[in-house]
Formats: sequence, structure tokens, C-alpha cells
Amino acid sequence: MSKLFGTSGIRGLANQFLTPQLALSVGEAVGALAEAGLVAVARDTRTSSYMLEKALVSGLLSTGCSVYLLGVAPTPALAFTTREVGARYGVMVTASHNPPEYNGIKVFNSFGEALGREEEEKVEELVYAKKARRASWAELGRVNEQSISGYLDMLVEEGAELDGAKLVVDPANGAASAVAPEAFSRMGCKVFSVNAFFDGFFPGRRPEPDGHSLKYLEKVVFKWGADAAIAFDGDADRVAVIDECGRFVDPDRLLAAYAAHVCGGGVVVVPVDASMCIDRYVASRGGRVVRCPVGDVNVLREIRRAGAVFGGEPSGAWIHPDKNPCPDGILSAVRILKASISRGISISEFVADVPSYPIQRSKVRCSDELKPRVMERLKKELPEAIGPPKKVLELDGVWVKVEEGWVLVRPSGTEPILRITAEAVDAEACKSLLDRVRELVERAVVS
Repeated sequence: MSKLFGTSGIRGLANQFLTPQLALSVGEAVGALAEAGLVAVARDTRTSSYMLEKALVSGLLSTGCSVYLLGVAPTPALAFTTREVGARYGVMVTASHNPPEYNGIKVFNSFGEALGREEEEKVEELVYAKKARRASWAELGRVNEQSISGYLDMLVEEGAELDGAKLVVDPANGAASAVAPEAFSRMGCKVFSVNAFFDGFFPGRRPEPDGHSLKYLEKVVFKWGADAAIAFDGDADRVAVIDECGRFVDPDRLLAAYAAHVCGGGVVVVPVDASMCIDRYVASRGGRVVRCPVGDVNVLREIRRAGAVFGGEPSGAWIHPDKNPCPDGILSAVRILKASISRGISISEFVADVPSYPIQRSKVRCSDELKPRVMERLKKELPEAIGPPKKVLELDGVWVKVEEGWVLVRPSGTEPILRITAEAVDAEACKSLLDRVRELVERAVVS
């Protein structure tokens, strides 16, 4: 893992790690790679985002790059627009679903794809080298404001079939606060918006849309008689859904239902920590699941390699490669709703046939220095310790499938811990599997 970019773009406390000085250096580094070309820039609503955006843009301009400034916009809108306007890079200032005190930077290439590890390392080398070429006063770049109308038009065209749907839309006071309600209204939906104004303190709820943070929406949906509620994270690359009965829809089962709907007998991609309900439900519809390391960059890479029609993570970060190579929460919401409407069923009916299996998680403290040695030992010992194994993957840590379910042990990219995830056919088997693996991991760490 790189020192600067972590697992998915720069992540850090805005006032302690991601400083204006560092944002300036990132701007200079991206500008050097862009070679005085065009760079698109957007930000989320966090209190530090405006400050960091200005520092970033200053770095870009100093190298002779011109900047298309999108202002506050969802990350998928930045990715889409980068490709649409022919920019060499797109840069998003956001910490996505993280708490309001965090902020970060994510860089996209000219195709609207998040940079891979090798490309991130090039940017990192330039940041720390501090040798970016400065343009003369006559060569400095220019700033032009750029709308995201093309992205909005794409969404509206995609959602033409949703005319008349009754929706609750919750953008979490984040980057989709203006775009999402407008898009669904233009589709002909009856929209009841909550938390749909810009506020970097996220006063309505936490930026991450999970069952806990969206609990209040259950009453809103039921009281208003909505067909569903759709909620986004801080930069709208993730989506979560509340069904027409006011129940939070399990993300793994929602992913399984949509993947089976869209696969058409083809391939879909999910990370190693996704539920086995996806494999089983997609297989029942004639499709095939390919697994990859955790992270949307890895999902996209595997989509390209496997020729998959779709890929997504249980976090709600779904990629629809025919429209946008970036995880797109708003587009995902549109397509989920279309999938149920096309079959004449509700959201609850859409996921009703997907099996549900208990998943349990744990973690064991392990210093970053010990992680490589411990993981090498676990790769040798874990399969047989819980086996007999039916399948073993070493894509991201070690994933072992056994008769009753599967287990995954992977090193955290941000904390001195090893994460353990287990899933099985029932709660007792899941707990037994988790306990056995945790014991093995603890021994490997201390011995």
C-alpha cells in the first residue's frame, strides 16, 4: 500500500494529514503528468473541501494546466464529465462516506477511471520529489466553470421509465443534494427530499448510508406511502435502499438481486468479502460470479479483464461499465428501481427470493511490520485448519470456502489489525467458523 494514497485515494484528517500544502503538491504532481493539458476538478460539501480545492487548483495552474471547475458535484459526475470534456485527469476532493472531519483526494484518468496502484505511485513520487515544473507567468493555466449537465441528462434519459414513482431521496447534505432530487424530478418521479441542502457538518445523519444511520427513513417511507427511499453517502458513489414497507434492504441481497437481473447469463464481479448469496442467486439465473480484491478500482479492473456486465461491492459502490466506470450511487438507484418496475414488482418482492446467510466479523490487533509474516503463515495453515477446503483465494488476504460457508482474513489498509469475516448457512456454524479462525490468527500473531 502506498504511503499517500492508501487503499482508494488520499485519505486523512483534513487539518492533520491532508493539509492545503499537500493538496497544492498533489495539484503540481497531477499537473506535471497532465503536461499543461485540461484537468477537471470537483469537491464535496465538507467544511475543508473549498480550502483544499483552491490549493489543489493553484498547484495545477502553476504547471500550466487549465482547469474545468465543477464546484460541488458527486464523484461519479466528476468521473463522467472528465471523460465527456476530454480532460486528461479528473480530481475529486472528498472523503466519501467518512466522518465530516476527514477529507481526501481521488484522481481519475481521461477515461473517468480511478487511478490504479501503479499510477498512484507515479503521483506520489512527484509529490515527495517536489520537482514539478513551474510555468512562466505567460503560460499559467486558466480556470473555467463547467456544468455537469451531461451527467444529469444521462441520468434523466436512463430513468425515463420511472415516471410516476413516489420516492424519498436522502443525499445526506452531501454532494448529491442538488443533483439527485433534480434528476428524479425530471424523470417524472414524485420526490420527497430530506437532508438535501449542502452542509459539511452532515447535520441530518452520518455520511455513510447504513441500517443504523437510515433508521429514521423507515417512518418517512411508511408515512408518505413511498415506493422506496434511496440514500447516498457524502459524494454519492454509494447507494442504500429502504423498501416500500419501510425496511432497510440488506446490501448483499440487493446486490445479488440486481446482479442476477442484469447478468443475462454473463459474468458479474464482486469482492472477496461479499456474501455467498450472490454466487448462489446469480448461478440460479444462469450467470457466473468472479471475485476480486476489495476496492472499486479492483472491481473495475476485473470487470475489464473478465468482460463482465456489472460489478459491485456490498458497501453500495456499484459500477455500470456501459455508462460510467466510476461507482455511481445515483445511477445505481435508477437501475434498481427500473429493474423492479420492469417486472411489475415492489422492491421487497425484488429481493424476496434471495437467500440470507449470517455474516459475523471480528478483528485481531497486528502491527503493520508483522502483517506480511503473519499472512504468509495463515495462507499455509488456514485452509487445512478449518477444512477440508473447497476453494482457496489469495486475491486479498486469504479466503477459504468450506462446506458450511467461507472465511476471509485480510490485513487492514488503514489500521494495525487483521480483519476476519465469516459467513455460513446458519448462525451457529458461522460463530464456530469465526471462533476457530480467530484463535488461529491470534496464535499466528503472538508466536
